[in-house]
Amino acid sequence: MSGGPGQRRRPTSTAAPSRQAGELLAARLAHAQRLGNMGWAEWDLRTGAATWSDQMYVIFGRDPADGPVGLAELAAHVEPADLRLLDQLLVAAVQGAGPAQAEFRIRRGDELRNLRVVLEPLAARGRARPAGDAPARAAGVHGVVQDITGRRRAERIMSESRRQLLEAREKAAEERHVMLALREAILPEPAGCLDLPRTRIAVRYVPAEKTASLGGDWFEATPLPDGRVLLAIGDVSGHGLPAIAHMAQLRHALIGLTMTGEAAGGLLAWLNELAMHRLEGTTATAVIGHLDTSTRVFTWARAGNLAPILVRDGAARPLDQPRGVLLGATCDQPYDLVRTQLREGDLLLMFTDGLVERRTRDIDEGLALVLEAAARLWDGDLDAGLDKLLADIGGPNPEDDACLLAVGIRDDGPAFATAE
Repeated sequence: MSGGPGQRRRPTSTAAPSRQAGELLAARLAHAQRLGNMGWAEWDLRTGAATWSDQMYVIFGRDPADGPVGLAELAAHVEPADLRLLDQLLVAAVQGAGPAQAEFRIRRGDELRNLRVVLEPLAARGRARPAGDAPARAAGVHGVVQDITGRRRAERIMSESRRQLLEAREKAAEERHVMLALREAILPEPAGCLDLPRTRIAVRYVPAEKTASLGGDWFEATPLPDGRVLLAIGDVSGHGLPAIAHMAQLRHALIGLTMTGEAAGGLLAWLNELAMHRLEGTTATAVIGHLDTSTRVFTWARAGNLAPILVRDGAARPLDQPRGVLLGATCDQPYDLVRTQLREGDLLLMFTDGLVERRTRDIDEGLALVLEAAARLWDGDLDAGLDKLLADIGGPNPEDDACLLAVGIRDDGPAFATAE
């Protein structure tokens, strides 16, 4: 409200608010410099005087009481290997028409710091611009300096991590190649199907997707001197080269012991002795059987492995499991012998646990998927049938390898009496 006649108005002062606004702005600028680890400086080329912001002293690790570093003395703080970069920056800033920037290192105590520096020439006040396009020689230099040591350190760590990752991948690929080559040398997979007397056999070794998960799965399908066919499949515990080496010992031992004519249960008992006394700390699963192609009787035993699947008339079911503990688990446990009568047109599927066991699903669910897919196997093209079975159950196991042995019973000769 205005005063009455003759009453004088009180003058309004703007000095205090202006001072407060200036102090607030200065505080905000100082805060921004601390957050960005950034400072500013000015150097007068005529007098050699220098002006630094507070953050410049922090960046250089310098006591403010010692004052700023002159432009001519700046080289004493720069890493010798980077002096050429500083010289180029100064020439560009003094003689150039616009800002120039460079990145170099300084020594701060016992550590090196990475700085990004932008310098801009300051023209002398009142000095006329020279004729033509030549820029006026600077009377001073204004600089913005940022400490980017943390950023460069993070970039180096990332670069080193990527390098190590690439090396690890290359090493893993090389190890996988070596292990697969070793497996192939020990256990070559037959091309296509094996045509043995009155049987048709297809085999698949399915390596794990992960290099470190290659293991000791194995199979055997070979005719014997007495006319029978040896059918076997197994899996040694563990992964990598040790499991592959133990697999080779067990499989080669089986081939030799088979020549004795011993039944499957006795063969497993001998292999168990080998695992207990020569492969200490190793366990293994296996199914071993002899197929008499004249009578179509499959006489078999198991050691911890899932029983084979019988496919008959379009239906698939697992055979009843006889007693038989893991190889290498304990002594003096019997391996029961079972005789299964097969018929013409039957399919027998033997497999290791990697086919049905996965971290992402229950083993019963995996077995149900295999049974469903096995029911669609056709003896007319067993090789392609196994590929389709693997696709139907979700492809290779990422974390464990697997073996499959499919045996089709057929009659391609004179009729034989059977024990129906």
